[in-house]
Amino acid sequence: MAVASRKPLQNRQVASLFLFLCVSVGDAATIRYSVAEEMESGSFVANVAKDLGLEVGKLVARGARLVSEGNKLHFRLHRKTGDLFVKEKLDRESLCGKADPCVLHFEIVLGEPLQSFRVEVRVFDINDNAPSFQNKEPLLKIPESTPLGSRFPLQSAQDLDVGLNGLQNYTLSTNAYFHLHTRFRSHGPKYAELVLDKPLDREEQAEVNLTITAVDGGSPPKSGTAHIRVVVLDVNDHVPQFSRLVYRAQIPENSSNGSLVATVTATDLDEGTNKEITYSLAQNPEAILQTFQIDSHTGEVRLREPLDFEATETYDIDVQATDGGGLSAHSKVLVEVMDVNDNPPEVMVSSVSSPLPEDSPLQTVVALFTIRDRDIRVGGKITCFLREDLPFVVKPTFRNSYSLVTDKSLDREDVSGYNITIVAMDTGPPNLSTETVIEVLISDINDNPPMFQKDSYVLTVRENNSPAVFIGKVHAEDLDLGENAQVTYSLLPPKSGDLSVFAYISINSDNGKLYALRTMDYEAIQDFQFVVKATDGGFLTLSSQVIVRVVVLDDNDNRPMILYPLQNGTLPCNDLVPRSAEAGYLVTKVVAVDGDSGQNSWLSYHLLKATDLGLFSVQRQNGEIRTLRQISERDPMMQKLTILVQDHGQPALSTTASLNILLVDGFSEPYLRFWDPSKHSKKVNSTTKYLVISLSVLSFLFLLSVTVIFIIHIYQKIKHRDTFTIQEHFYDDCNFPNNLVQGEGNGSLSRPCTYEICSATGTGNSEFRFLKRFMPNFPFPHASGEVRTEDRSSLPTDSNRNRSRGSEDHTQVSDDYM
Repeated sequence: MAVASRKPLQNRQVASLFLFLCVSVGDAATIRYSVAEEMESGSFVANVAKDLGLEVGKLVARGARLVSEGNKLHFRLHRKTGDLFVKEKLDRESLCGKADPCVLHFEIVLGEPLQSFRVEVRVFDINDNAPSFQNKEPLLKIPESTPLGSRFPLQSAQDLDVGLNGLQNYTLSTNAYFHLHTRFRSHGPKYAELVLDKPLDREEQAEVNLTITAVDGGSPPKSGTAHIRVVVLDVNDHVPQFSRLVYRAQIPENSSNGSLVATVTATDLDEGTNKEITYSLAQNPEAILQTFQIDSHTGEVRLREPLDFEATETYDIDVQATDGGGLSAHSKVLVEVMDVNDNPPEVMVSSVSSPLPEDSPLQTVVALFTIRDRDIRVGGKITCFLREDLPFVVKPTFRNSYSLVTDKSLDREDVSGYNITIVAMDTGPPNLSTETVIEVLISDINDNPPMFQKDSYVLTVRENNSPAVFIGKVHAEDLDLGENAQVTYSLLPPKSGDLSVFAYISINSDNGKLYALRTMDYEAIQDFQFVVKATDGGFLTLSSQVIVRVVVLDDNDNRPMILYPLQNGTLPCNDLVPRSAEAGYLVTKVVAVDGDSGQNSWLSYHLLKATDLGLFSVQRQNGEIRTLRQISERDPMMQKLTILVQDHGQPALSTTASLNILLVDGFSEPYLRFWDPSKHSKKVNSTTKYLVISLSVLSFLFLLSVTVIFIIHIYQKIKHRDTFTIQEHFYDDCNFPNNLVQGEGNGSLSRPCTYEICSATGTGNSEFRFLKRFMPNFPFPHASGEVRTEDRSSLPTDSNRNRSRGSEDHTQVSDDYM
């Protein structure tokens, strides 16, 4: 028979097939679809968004993606439309082999929140493969004495399709000797047997040629052929006989190559060469021939390649025993592969959320993964756990699927990331396990305020410093990262509202360095304190505060000041000492103070000059002046002393005090002031000069004032003669001053003051007198910022003004009250 071409048949089949899609709800999160194999790349499968009940835009927003359980993904998802398409042409035979049904598994993973859906796509078979025989021209040697009804197994045809598209039947070409009988294997394809219908006669026909055709169940069906050559042998009276029709054996899948599977035995009652039996694995599929081998002399069936229970669980082996005369018998060896726990569980991570914010709530999904164990029959139950004690826990979601969720609060400052080891272990025996490491980084949030290195700071600055001098720095650290850890420094105003501290101190907002803005004076301020605030750069800022105390260090910048004797530029002070004073007599005591502090204020007294250095001494510590010896008649009456008062600063500052000591015979004598005629004459002349100048200036000012007042008085009297009195006009102007200038509280000029000047009418002289100070009633700001109003209780009333109108004229003069 002619073999039909496969390609036209395939095209006609694909053209006649239709795409059958179905969506079924198995368990809660599994979606099932069905497609036919050989679909072209880009073929539409289904709309996933519609089947999941999601809006189309959600797939893009949540970053939908496909995750395959294997190494290859056969479908692609269009996230904008939600359509699922075939990524490449599907070949069911290469994907699943003889397994039926052929199901492809993958997951649809969505983020924010993390969620996954299991998808199963069943690939239906089409008749795209024709049956074929491995040996296209098999040879059979059959003795001519073979009884009728004898059966001769033929090799099975192989068809990669399954179900109805697989091998269905065999047909035999028309002949006079044999008919075909189709039989089924417990595991494997159908095979055919030749059944002898007519006795063979070698002398009549030494060879019979047959054609066997294998036909599948496709529409249209496909077929494959083989040509059988039957050689008729001479008579061999006895056929070998196996000890069993079927041999059964069990072998673990982890058996090594060469392991004994079974031993078959056959006997032949003939003699000579016809008794010699040879064993072979004839008429077996290629997979069996590659896996097993038989010793042709002993009948031992052994492994040629390793077994895999997960691939094939049982084998049906045809064994042939042939004697020396060419007669053969057949038997079967059924091999059952025993599963052993030789495959550890496989962990397949489909999605990981990293980095993870440190403020993530409990039960936040971190990762999704599935576990598969190929030794599910012997591996037993799979347990999944974490190797270390971490703030995470594994939770099962659905069959063989798990999620990694947070179990405790996270803190990036303690741990910035985790290498999470997931252990999947079966129950064996032996126990096999797999470890998978998932790296999860922890992202920072602003949950830590800046912390100062000290509870408080004490800084020092020496007085008389240069402006803008650096005096120290404060430092705060923030355990967060990035902008959350950027610290900015600032000064806080005191609670009292006094902002004077800002006039003394400035801070660099970037590094916390403090500078003195002005020169410090220890005598004015010894120390002061303020509050520094450190603020981080987070979206919701956090801050902390610290108190900084600045201590001003004293410099020796003040000379000692003499309190006694007075040094006010007048004549030196005179002290009296009786001539009868003995040695050690206390004459007087020099008293001095120093505005500095500490060592800078320790004073020592020294006798710098004296009329007689041997007559008086000064106590170094307290400034007491005492006599060194008894006073004699020859000692001058007037003794001049110059005392040096010196502090202990670096460098030392000093001042001198001068005093006169008069030696008298007794205290009954009148007090004698030391008289210096030259100085007295100079002082008298200087005083007379100043007095003459003062009188001249005062006389000029007096005449000028009288003239101005008189002119103003005449002008106002003429202008307001019929309407207002001069006195009323005066008070109106005072109540609403037009040219008043309010001086600042710290200026050198005080507020203007108004006085009332009265002069008697009708007098010919120029006498005048000051009556009282007058202040208009208007508000002015106080130094503290409070607005006050002057008291007007001293203002004259209308009745008083009326009584004084006839006798006195009143005029106002404003001058600055110094």
